[in-house]
Amino acid sequence: MKNKHLEISAPVNEALREGRAVVALESTIITHGMPYPRNVETALAVQAAITERGAVPATTAVLGGKMRVGLSDDEIDALGQAGDTAVKVSRRDLAFTIAHGSVGGTTVAATMMLAAMAGVRVFATGGIGGVHRGASTTFDVSADLQELARTEVVVVCAGPKSILDLGLTLEYLETHGVPVIGFGTEMVPAFYSRESDFHADYRIDDAAGVAAVMAVRRDLGVGGGMLVTNPIPVEYGMERSVIDAAINTAVAEASAQNIIGKGTSPFLLGRIVELTGGTSLDANIQLVLNNARVAADIAMADSKSRVNPSSSGG
Repeated sequence: MKNKHLEISAPVNEALREGRAVVALESTIITHGMPYPRNVETALAVQAAITERGAVPATTAVLGGKMRVGLSDDEIDALGQAGDTAVKVSRRDLAFTIAHGSVGGTTVAATMMLAAMAGVRVFATGGIGGVHRGASTTFDVSADLQELARTEVVVVCAGPKSILDLGLTLEYLETHGVPVIGFGTEMVPAFYSRESDFHADYRIDDAAGVAAVMAVRRDLGVGGGMLVTNPIPVEYGMERSVIDAAINTAVAEASAQNIIGKGTSPFLLGRIVELTGGTSLDANIQLVLNNARVAADIAMADSKSRVNPSSSGG
């Protein structure tokens, strides 16, 4: 049933009608993740990377009282200029942002919702939210995790954001039945770093393998999402000791300034950029581009398997 609050762009709508590959993209990376104009340049480069792989990019946002799936370059630029004056939209914020006609950048959770409503099955992002450090006292757990448990979209990322408690984030996902796949790796990558101390649930080495699992999960009707963790390219990976030192400093500063809730991640990521002299921002851009390419390959393989079910393996 068509949702009156959902508006799908013509290129995305055409691709979906024809059964072609589409990759959803979030927009908090544009509004809250990077400074202007680098945010817009990155968003357009990510879309181009998806197009080059044969898929159609579908950047999501809330604009003009509508949930939007697929944006023009001008709309992306406007989002980039709005920056953190835009609402950071998760599941709880969607109705209010739409009703008030506010500009909203979509988080992982909201992007999964919009993607599922539109019929987009694959979504690329930098890193997901999760269980924050110190959550035993703050109870700061991202809504992204619950969305992964309930919404049937494959999310390609470089692991949970490195500012989080990776171990507890993975425990939460396990409890809620969300499989964590290492794409070409046994280990769950730690965002800026290629490795962590934690093993993925399964290793899959190519897009066709992921598409095969997607097809079986649909057949079984298990519901919920799947997390594909894709390591940052070797040449852009950061030393864990360097990034950990920056994170620890930023976390201590956030605590001292009593920064909580929605403002936590943007503050921490911004401080890490400053503390690493911009190196972490460069790494962030490269890992998002890398994830976009992998997501496009998965979407292409999934599209092919739907046209010819035997091509998905089995």
